[in-house]
Amino acid sequence: MRKMDEMELSISLKAIKAAWLYAVIFLFVWVVYDFVQTRTFGLPFILLISQNLVFFAAQEILKWKTN
Repeated sequence: MRKMDEMELSISLKAIKAAWLYAVIFLFVWVVYDFVQTRTFGLPFILLISQNLVFFAAQEILKWKTN
C-alpha cells in the first residue's frame, strides 16, 4: 500500500470531517427525538457524548505529542 500524497490526504480528511459532522447531527436529532418521546436519555445520547469525548481527547493528545 502506497503513501497518500497531499491532495489525497486533504480529500480524505475532508471526507472524514463530513462523515463525523453527519454522525453528530444525526445523533443529536435522534437524542432530541428520543428525549421528547420518552423523557429519558438512552443509547443515542451515550454514543453522542462518548464519540465527542474520544474525538476531542484524541485531538488534544495528538496536539500534545507534536509539541
